[in-house]
Order: sequence, then structure tokens, then C-alpha cells
Amino acid sequence: MAAFTVNKFSPAILFPGRVGCSRRCFFKTSTTTTPTVRRVFAAKVRASSTVTFTGAKPDPVLLEKEASTSKDILACPICYDPLTWNGDRALSVESIGRSSLQCNTCKKAYFGKETHLELTAISGATEYSESLPPSTEIFRTPLLSYIYERGYRQSFSTGSSGFPGPEKEFEMMKDYLKPVLGGNIVDASCGSGMFSRIFAKSGLFSFVVALDFSENMLRECYEFIKQEETFPKEDLILVRADISRLPFVSSSVDAVHAGAALHCWPSPSAAVAEISRVLRPGGVFVATTYILDGPFALLPFLRPMRQSLMRISGGHTFLGERELEDLCRACGLVDFTCVRNGLFVMISATKPS
Repeated sequence: MAAFTVNKFSPAILFPGRVGCSRRCFFKTSTTTTPTVRRVFAAKVRASSTVTFTGAKPDPVLLEKEASTSKDILACPICYDPLTWNGDRALSVESIGRSSLQCNTCKKAYFGKETHLELTAISGATEYSESLPPSTEIFRTPLLSYIYERGYRQSFSTGSSGFPGPEKEFEMMKDYLKPVLGGNIVDASCGSGMFSRIFAKSGLFSFVVALDFSENMLRECYEFIKQEETFPKEDLILVRADISRLPFVSSSVDAVHAGAALHCWPSPSAAVAEISRVLRPGGVFVATTYILDGPFALLPFLRPMRQSLMRISGGHTFLGERELEDLCRACGLVDFTCVRNGLFVMISATKPS
């Protein structure tokens, strides 16, 4: 069964009550390999690395072409070939509803709905369906989608879970994202789009894709965007897709972010392998999740218990930082580093240049 995009699964759900931790709640940086220092492009549009500057101003035509290609990343989730746009080719929140795309290889067509673009492999199927794990289905419900940003996500910052909150997490990840500022970014398993909206409003990226498998989460994201009159809608699109079958051209994405999502994916390895495929050389993967270590490591039969829990929920529980490092390395990513705060961990890894 294919691994489907799911959203956030709080440790409080898996382990009700106050979660204990032997560490004091301060940030600890653990770096396995020093990340390669790369030139930072803080402008909204990155100039092509093939352009040499000899004192003259950059050619505006080249800059316009670079800005255009940062959005030409959508691909067929079946054969991964680029999609051809029919009609209005503008990429924005407001244009998605009237958009249609087609793959010239497998001839499949994809259509935009009012709130998002449908880019799942079984998009358009009317009779066929698949059984999905509970950790996927729970976040597709209207109730959880509605309360997610109205109290549910905020609960992650209580007790010793250690999640700092969206704004602080964004400030933390800026250091990891410096090498790709000005490029495009995919907010994978975006939920109701908290980080997607932060990325778009920051002006640090030329294009933002809010991606999730939950139609209701994307609908909530769309409603939040509509409430902001000055929101930069031309720099963001909402896409429904499978995290294990990403609808992007290989080596076309500058950065992928996954906030509180790794532990929800039925197969993190399939998801991270896909992320590695779509990242360009030098591209950055940043993610947050939680780790059950400290006092939890003293529990007898913890690993067998984890296997049983994962079979029931369809999600994944990490028991140490090394597991996350090994996952990234196995999927072709390097320069792994992480920051801890209680159970919370933020990781970063890059696609080899």
C-alpha cells in the first residue's frame, strides 16, 4: 500500500497525561557533520549561478527566466514528467480553481478545485479506493482540521513536549534555509498551512507550495488565506498529494519543510526518499518531530511496544537522534544536524551538490 501524506500527531495522543523528560528544557545542538557553507541569496529572486558579474547590472531577462523556472516544478505523480498547463498558466491561490494540467507521457489530466490542485496518483478515480491507516484518516476529518490551528497545535508547546511554536520554529530553521533563500519551498504535510503562510509572507522565497493529503486541511488553509486582505496570493499554491509520490520534477525544489509530520508518515523512508529525489543538488530538508528517549529509554520492551503501536496507528515513533540521521543518510541526504528541546527535535539535511 502506498504511503499517504498525513499531518501532525501529538505525543499527548500516544501517551496521555504529562510527558516526563530527564533533560532540562534548553536547546542543545547536536551536529554530526558541519554543513557546507554556501552563498546566501537573500533577494526574492535568485540569479542563475552561470551568470558572471563584471560590474554591470544583471540582465533583467535572465532574472525573469530564473523566477519563472522556480515555479515550473509540477510533475505527473505517475511518471514524474513535467505537466503541461492548459488555459490560464498563472500560479497562485486564486488561479488554481480554473487550472488544468496534462501529462504528455501518460496522457493523464489533473484539475484544480476551488481550494487546491489535485495531484494524487488516483486523482479522478470514482470507483477505486484504498484503506488508509488511522494516522492518515484522523487528519482528514472536518473536526480535527478545524481545531488544528485553533488550539490543537498550540498544545504541542505545553508540558515537556518542547515544541517552541510556529514563529520561534521559523526563526530556528532560518539558519538551515539560508543557502536556498530566494528559491522555492514545499511545505510538506502542511496541515492548515501555518508555516506555508509564514513562508509566503516572509518574502524570503520566490514560490511556496502548501502540500497535504487532507482535503479538509487544505480547505482550512484556503480560508485562513482569504481572511488576510494583504496576503501575497501570487506566491503560493495549495496542492493535494501523496508524500510518497510527490508531484514535482526531479531536482527542481530548493527546500522541503515538514513540521511535526515525520512521525505521522506510514513510511518515513519512502517519504524522505521522495524528498531527496525532488530536491535540487544543495537543496535543504528541514523537519521537526519528537523523540521518545530519556526516561522512556528505561522502559522494558520499548522497541517491541513501538512496533505494536506503529502497526495500530500507522505512524512512526523515533527513539533516538541516530535513527533520524540514519534515515536521512539512507535516503541520500548528507550534512545531518539537529537541535533538541525536551522531546522536540528539529533536523536538517542537504542533497549532495
